[in-house]
Amino acid sequence: MKPALAFLMASSLAFAQRINPPALKAETTDQKIQRNEKLLAANRKDLAAESELTAAYLQKIRENGDGSYLDRASALVDRMLTQDAGNYEAMRFRNEIDLQKHDFKAVEDRALDLLRFEPSDAGAWGNLGDASMDLGKYEAAGKAYEKMFAIRPNLASYNRIAWFRFVTGDAAGAIAFMREAVEAGASAPENTAWCIAELGDMYLKTGKLDQAMEAYESALALFPNLHRALAGKGRVEAARGNTLAAIANYEQAQAIVPMVEYAGALEDLYTAAGLPAKAKQQRDTIDVIDRLGAAKGESTNRNLALILADHRRNMARALDLVQAEKVSRPDVYTWDALSWVLFQSGRIEEAKAASAKAMKFNTPEPKFHEHAAIIAAARPQSRANTDIAVMASAVAE
Repeated sequence: MKPALAFLMASSLAFAQRINPPALKAETTDQKIQRNEKLLAANRKDLAAESELTAAYLQKIRENGDGSYLDRASALVDRMLTQDAGNYEAMRFRNEIDLQKHDFKAVEDRALDLLRFEPSDAGAWGNLGDASMDLGKYEAAGKAYEKMFAIRPNLASYNRIAWFRFVTGDAAGAIAFMREAVEAGASAPENTAWCIAELGDMYLKTGKLDQAMEAYESALALFPNLHRALAGKGRVEAARGNTLAAIANYEQAQAIVPMVEYAGALEDLYTAAGLPAKAKQQRDTIDVIDRLGAAKGESTNRNLALILADHRRNMARALDLVQAEKVSRPDVYTWDALSWVLFQSGRIEEAKAASAKAMKFNTPEPKFHEHAAIIAAARPQSRANTDIAVMASAVAE
């Protein structure tokens, strides 16, 4: 095993400068978009520009969370498939889009079809593994990632093996593989920075706060607008009891991508800091995100469900969200969310059954273990008490 670069650098900036130096001088995602949009405007039959632009749009949504880039990518893929229904590359792009849309069954089916034609396509094996992970088919996911890794041992395959190892309970193995992903690097700085931040998450979840902070700072030195690294720093500061510093980091993350998780964290941090007006603003933001999602027809959101359950508000909505998620995404994360929503709704026995499924692999997620311990110690309520609890939640809303 090669030594992790994070431990060889005197500073985060030095770390960033030594990871994949060509990537630091490469064309930015915005520049790729502008160049290829101009090429397509001049020649709508430029297939190379069409493909590169689709890839750039998909990269851009990773960077800023703007869903309009997913719509643009989808429109280009539709056009590519209209011109040629058997366009293999377009179908691979469609898988990437459907993963973003959480249509995991469609990705699984399409990946299997693609692999019948091209079994040596590492990317298709990766798509199959990704879909299998979210569908809770972990044995299939592991086999798919092994195939991907055997064909192309690079950042993309290293980080997937790492994630599989983590979810299935091997934290040490996950960290080792994620270090390899970081060292392998990628042409897009955001991709490498994402892996460094993921490494930071693994450190944080296993109690290694100093290593986690170092990783997050290194990720930001490489890609300054990586919102997940800023949120990671916020989580470290919160764990250290530095509430104001945690708030500052989460505010920066939220300014880049207004994710519901960031609003939930800020609501709690503002409350802890004695800033009720600011906490209410974040609660209002959460409600707006929920309404916007509902208006778009979104019926699943386990992260929102967890936030609602933590505060025991709008529990009927929380249960609807997580039960719908269980249908399309029955992985251990959804089972954990369902267990907590059921528990907070007073449905103790159902919560215990869901918690057992969440803890299937003893995944080193601190919240899993916290929820499982609370649920295991709970005694079933009477039906009358359960009804009273639900009614009280409704009144509070």
